[in-house]
Amino acid sequence: MHDDRRLTEVRLDRFLRERIVPAVYPRSIPLALSSWEVPDEPVPVLEALRQDFAPQEHGAAWGRPWSTTWLRLQGEVPVSWGTQPDTAVEIVVDLGFSADLPGFQCEGIAWRPDGTIIKAISPRNQYIPLKLLGSGMSVDFYVEAAANPDLSQGWTFAATPYGDKATSGNEPKYRLGQIFIAELNQTVWELQQDIWTLGGLMHELPMELPRRHEILRALERMLDLMDPDDVPGTAAAGRAALADVLAQPAYASAHRLLATGHAHIDSAWLWPVRETIRKCARTFSNVVALMDEDPEFVFSCSSAQQLAWIKEYYPELLGRIREKVKSGQFVPVGGMWVESDTNMPGGEAMARQFLEGKSFFRDEFGVECEEAWLPDSFGYSGALPQIVKAAGSKWFLTQKISWNQVNRMPHHTFNWEGIDGTRLFTHFPPVDSYSSELSGRELAHAERNYRDHGRGTMSLVPFGYGDGGGGPTREMLAAARRTADLEGSPRVQLGSAASFFARAQTEYESLPVWVGEMYLELHRGTYTSQANTKLGNRRSEHLLREAELWCATAAVRGGYNYPAAELKRLWRLVLLQQFHDILPGSAIAWVHQDAERNYAAVGKQLEAIIAGAATALLGTGGQDFLLNAAPHERHGVPALAAAEPVRAEQPVNVTEVEGGYILDNGVIRAVINPDGLLASLMDYASGREAIAPGQFGNLLELHRDTPNEWDAWDIDAFYRRNAVALTAARSVTLERGGWDAVVVVERVAGSSPVTQRISLGAGADSLSITTVVDWQEREKLLKLGFALDVRADRSAAETQFGHVFRDTHLNTSWQAAKFEICAHRWIHVAEPGYGVAISNAATYGHDVTRDVRADDGGTTTTVRLSLLRAPKFPDPGADRGRHELAVTIRPGASIADAVEEGYRTNLAPRIVKGGHGVEPLFTVFNQGLVIEAVKLAEDGSGDVIVRLYESLGERSTGLLTANFEVTSVHTVDLLERPVDAPGVTAGRDSAELVLRPFQLVTLRFVR
Repeated sequence: MHDDRRLTEVRLDRFLRERIVPAVYPRSIPLALSSWEVPDEPVPVLEALRQDFAPQEHGAAWGRPWSTTWLRLQGEVPVSWGTQPDTAVEIVVDLGFSADLPGFQCEGIAWRPDGTIIKAISPRNQYIPLKLLGSGMSVDFYVEAAANPDLSQGWTFAATPYGDKATSGNEPKYRLGQIFIAELNQTVWELQQDIWTLGGLMHELPMELPRRHEILRALERMLDLMDPDDVPGTAAAGRAALADVLAQPAYASAHRLLATGHAHIDSAWLWPVRETIRKCARTFSNVVALMDEDPEFVFSCSSAQQLAWIKEYYPELLGRIREKVKSGQFVPVGGMWVESDTNMPGGEAMARQFLEGKSFFRDEFGVECEEAWLPDSFGYSGALPQIVKAAGSKWFLTQKISWNQVNRMPHHTFNWEGIDGTRLFTHFPPVDSYSSELSGRELAHAERNYRDHGRGTMSLVPFGYGDGGGGPTREMLAAARRTADLEGSPRVQLGSAASFFARAQTEYESLPVWVGEMYLELHRGTYTSQANTKLGNRRSEHLLREAELWCATAAVRGGYNYPAAELKRLWRLVLLQQFHDILPGSAIAWVHQDAERNYAAVGKQLEAIIAGAATALLGTGGQDFLLNAAPHERHGVPALAAAEPVRAEQPVNVTEVEGGYILDNGVIRAVINPDGLLASLMDYASGREAIAPGQFGNLLELHRDTPNEWDAWDIDAFYRRNAVALTAARSVTLERGGWDAVVVVERVAGSSPVTQRISLGAGADSLSITTVVDWQEREKLLKLGFALDVRADRSAAETQFGHVFRDTHLNTSWQAAKFEICAHRWIHVAEPGYGVAISNAATYGHDVTRDVRADDGGTTTTVRLSLLRAPKFPDPGADRGRHELAVTIRPGASIADAVEEGYRTNLAPRIVKGGHGVEPLFTVFNQGLVIEAVKLAEDGSGDVIVRLYESLGERSTGLLTANFEVTSVHTVDLLERPVDAPGVTAGRDSAELVLRPFQLVTLRFVR
């Protein structure tokens, strides 16, 4: 047989494009248009409907960047339209869409004249059924059109002014397309879906498989049967020609795909939060409209924050959503406040993501989310399995790990073992997308890519346009119906994520295990980009800790009115900023400007709350008290208590040596050379030198930082090959401050002035370095390094409720890929018997390298902190301006010392005047058992909740005692519900603890 396959495929493509697509709407008439342009920010619907609308031309330019235009559409439907069984009347609205990237361009939402939502208008979802208007054969409704600029720019990563409203300009970005009433030919539309499904499947089948050619010849017969001049009249015959190949059942061993509708809506990214709120309304209104048409359609909705916005701004829509939740079609998933980053939020913040998210879903919808749902975060902390389980959930889903640059994850379904030994059933959908269209290519890829064939038979596929929203479409549902049992395709079934997890867990019992973090081999720059956002997060987390602790203490000690509602509001605002494109620094300027304003407001309000609680606790008086919110003693003040601080016994001794200085407080001794570099650091307890011979600490290095792509996201390994060591200082001078000593170093990084204050406090165990930079660089990376005389084969970096070890050598590609790592408040490197801890107040990005010295055979382990970046996309002004970054270095430090140093660096001494001290609510006599949070119970009972964890990575025992009247003690989960906790024996007012490494425990003390 002659091979005419390619010719037939070309014929099919042209027939589809030129004949079938235009015949979906064979008759149409334009609508009358009028419009009103919103002067500035979006307004509520009822305000818009009161405005005067002016006549609007079809095809006119509209929409300066980020503006909103309201359109009124009016007309009459011809009497004969929609009267045949296979026809319906629809309104089609093209706001000037491009063919690609739904959610990244202009969008609209249709409103009835009574102010109720109809559905959204988007590039691949432009229709509104006439029946949804509720106005008979008359058309009269409104479209709220958002002129959101496309910042993706074809993913060229070029600098753009459109991410900041102040620089985005006033020229219209769009031109109205066709807006008309049309008669839908349902048979032609169904034929279009038949062809899309079969054509997509055909192209994925091997050439030698008969099935591929059977589909091709069926499509050819369809082309021969249909009349190109009468597509509507012959569409039924065309469908009949395809019926047999569509009816062929799937192979008995075909992979099974559970398809759940989804719309991964980034809570902020290339658009501000205010636009995300409208994106949620658009998407969810589309979803409930689809559910009305298809009762089998199930939609998985993550992020409690997004539904909280709907509750606040679109209550009528929320009512419709509630009904769909009851019917099992609209399914809340994930149980988090937002789909947060998991690398950088602190332990308590990660706990609150689940506390706030799951509580919201439970209170608003009566739903218990059992899965954690994080398809797009940039790597997954090894602490997550324990936190997820502690929240009462049992499954985990992610997708982003498929973006790894080097190594491929060995499993798609597995048990994920966290740092404490908790195992969590985890699925990583092999479709490699959280925004599937259910195309033939995607379905075939999911089946081919699945790495657990022979053990598991099924995987999950989230379908629906995401990132910028939009969600599932009727075309996707049509594809799901056609691939439910189709030869050559995986079997597709609509359903919920929970139904997938339950079935997959039952069929796949002997699961492989992945231990520790799931490090994303990409987007390593997110640990550093947008330093002010990261500083705001770190500061807010610690202020919230202080506020809850002192308010709870004041409530117990003196009947203080615990500000539960205000604290919850502030927690939720901070949790929003931890979304995986805000805290990582990968959003537009507008988003980070909002974040910094939010952090400033959070800080101001929390300081006021703390001050009020402190006044209630300490009474009036002129005596200085240190409020020690840290879980360790500080300046003689017990943990979680307020008392007069104990002063050091002697001042720091300073010796000037050849333009440099020796600082000595009797605990440690530091030598600052004439260039302001740390030439020596020794602790008297060990008598050992921490700095490697001939090398330095406090060495700033300026690197070229030009990633291959994804500028704000990525640091590529070749950055190391272009570095300028900033060894020359403009000046090095000494300041005395009481008994402390400060060496001030002035230097320049590129064109950015740098001032460093190297300080040693009287009696301090560590040397503090504060670096102030007026950062004016572009596409540069500033690192601060310490070359240490330590043979460390691994580093320990703090993560949530513990720490994670990472190798310092590069034996494997897995180790080599971790050239930039995340640490919270501290990082520690050690050899047996000796270690060094480096803490920070707002820095997350680090790297640790090692080298063996030729002269003495010793090993230099270099720890560097990534202080600042200057990416050009998506915010070309990222990080420009003043920054203050604090670190400490503690020689002769154990892991316990590192933990203590991390809290010390992040909880600045709070000195408050008052009349008397305050006893701590709780005491625990073991340095390894760390109290992370003290608060009053969520239920308003007045019971006290304390959360603590084992911090050293070893079995630790201790007694946690309440220093107030208690009637009973119970172990609870993160939602403060009773649970059994191994290793905890509760007494009447105390709890005996025998905790495994990194075990997390939450206790309720009933007053």
